[in-house]
Amino acid sequence: MAPGNPAASETDGGHRPRRVLRWLLPALAVLAWLAVGGLGGSYTGKLSEVTTNDSAAFLPASAEATEVTELLRGFDTDSAIPAVVIAERPGGLAPGDVEYLAGVDYGTRVSPPLESDDHEAAQVIVPLTGDPGEGVESIRAALAEPPAGLTVLVTGPAAQVADLGEAFKGIDGLLLLVTALVVGLILVVVYRSPLLPLAVLVSGAFALGLASLAVYFLADGGALELNGQSQGILFILVFGAATDYALLLVARLREELRDTPDRVDAVRRAWRATIEPIAASAGTVILGVLCLLFSDLNSNRTLGPVAAIGIGAAFLASVTFLPAVLALLGRAAFWPRRPLVGSPHPEASGLWARVAKLIDAKPRAVWIVTVLVLLIGVAFVPQLKADGTAQSDIFLTDVDSVAGQEALSRHFPGGSGSPTVIIARAESADAVIAAARVDGVEQVGLSGRPGEAPKVVDGLVRIDAVLSDPSDSEDAVDTVSRMREAVHAVPGADAKVGGPTATQLDTEKTSERDRSVIIPIVLLVIFLVLALLLRSLLAPVLLIATVVLSFAATMGVSALVFNDVFGFPGADPVVPLFGFVFLVALGIDYNIFLMTRVREESKTLGTRRGTLRGLTVTGGVITSAGVVLAATFSALAVLPILFLAQIAFIVAFGVLLDTLIVRSLLVPALTVDIGRWIWWPSKLSRASAERSPRPDRSEPAGERD
Repeated sequence: MAPGNPAASETDGGHRPRRVLRWLLPALAVLAWLAVGGLGGSYTGKLSEVTTNDSAAFLPASAEATEVTELLRGFDTDSAIPAVVIAERPGGLAPGDVEYLAGVDYGTRVSPPLESDDHEAAQVIVPLTGDPGEGVESIRAALAEPPAGLTVLVTGPAAQVADLGEAFKGIDGLLLLVTALVVGLILVVVYRSPLLPLAVLVSGAFALGLASLAVYFLADGGALELNGQSQGILFILVFGAATDYALLLVARLREELRDTPDRVDAVRRAWRATIEPIAASAGTVILGVLCLLFSDLNSNRTLGPVAAIGIGAAFLASVTFLPAVLALLGRAAFWPRRPLVGSPHPEASGLWARVAKLIDAKPRAVWIVTVLVLLIGVAFVPQLKADGTAQSDIFLTDVDSVAGQEALSRHFPGGSGSPTVIIARAESADAVIAAARVDGVEQVGLSGRPGEAPKVVDGLVRIDAVLSDPSDSEDAVDTVSRMREAVHAVPGADAKVGGPTATQLDTEKTSERDRSVIIPIVLLVIFLVLALLLRSLLAPVLLIATVVLSFAATMGVSALVFNDVFGFPGADPVVPLFGFVFLVALGIDYNIFLMTRVREESKTLGTRRGTLRGLTVTGGVITSAGVVLAATFSALAVLPILFLAQIAFIVAFGVLLDTLIVRSLLVPALTVDIGRWIWWPSKLSRASAERSPRPDRSEPAGERD
């Protein structure tokens, strides 16, 4: 710089701070996220400390069983959950077997051992008032060395809660490890670079740390209730969403780096081009899962905010931390396949260019054939068995509580240890007891010790009914339904039926109600988001219709796989609801990614060429995003829980179907066939909106709107 040139000095002085800011601001953003990740990461492993997996976590907020639970507080000084110790010896109990059971230190007051009529088994009822997991573990430890030949198992509601908690212990370690490995492997294949997958995985890990921090304090403070299934879905959603958003940003950045010499400018242009679809995608999923707040089930209602927090964290990390890292790394992030300025855009040829040519040549034939294929899957929807399963069927591995329930049913009434509870007016007790003796009830009578007067609280008495079938079976649920109808008919009794089986019945009934209420709300919310984003009324209707068709086909295929391949006993009524919320909210994401780019291109190319161009430039990234999301949800299958295995398959298969068929063929073909009217009533739908297309000889010719 010449000493006598003030202009040069002024220019250089003005550029130096700008150059400093170009690396300082991204560096500060990365440091801030390192602090968030370091703090939040420790809480990811602590979430299990604030989870609950007992039946109260799934109890309907407004249900007859809930009312009975509240009324029982007046009869019991504590809210005990029963564990049932069942001892079995084929051929008959040996001398000393019953004495062994009576002499065990259970840590609390228990019932005397009750021998079965066939003298091959005996049971002990152990009421547990603390943590069921710790209580059952202590009982099992005390029974670890039974007499030779005597099989002793712990079952009942407390044991089921304990075994469920044990199954969810894999969430903190195994599920995260499998998810990270699967996502990392796919990203290495997609990017063929060691740095980019690492940056994306770190972004997902920081997002999970932020989400875990928020959820932990909300759950610890009692603002929301966290259970094992919500925790597992949170982990999967955060990693899947963060990776999807990263794929979209990185793909656009790679385009910009081929046209823009400066790396920071390229990141800025890529960020501006993708912030709208990423924000719309995150907003759609957040609003979709928050629709679960309309559920009457506590477990569903609390999943909504938990999932929304996870998606919000993934969005923040993807639009702040990841762009900052990419601005610092520049083209080095893509090493060894760096995109150079002026290098050809690979999307101009290859698979997606050929798909675009197929759609350009025969759009109507493509969408008709695609719809027919999807309708084949829809035809199997009636085979889906989603009317509930026994609680013991939720385990996909052998557990003591299930084996114990089977042993109990062989020698005692199936409902032993888990009675159905009736609360009624004291003066109507005899009439209620008589009415409660419906088919499937083994015995029924006033609660209390023999010879003692029944306890009366505010004019109410407690009546216990032992069912013939296991308390968690569908036969027992049917029995309780008949019992309710019978006792409700007793005049002036004000009878209410609760207990474990009644809770299961109310949960199933409420799940069916939730489906009919929440699904229309989700569709309305997504329609409004799409209408605002695409400035169209026709396009949202079309996109929602295609995603709903994809969901129906997915449920049909799932019915075949669940029934004939895996041999599942059925599904909880909430499975279709969760499948719908996640598939529609997540599936619409890929249509958002596609159609926002199509609309951008249509402004200069016309709808036909804009659609084909949008498909070719987004085909690879959206397919990769779908594969990643499907793989992350598949990781849920490592947890041996029926519900999570079914959700894993439904979402994974549905996302692949939506990505590979609906978004790749059906939506582009319909858009090309409908033409500019897809944007009705916006200005793009009018012929006067035509603009001169930019020259691009790599794109198929077509109509220009």
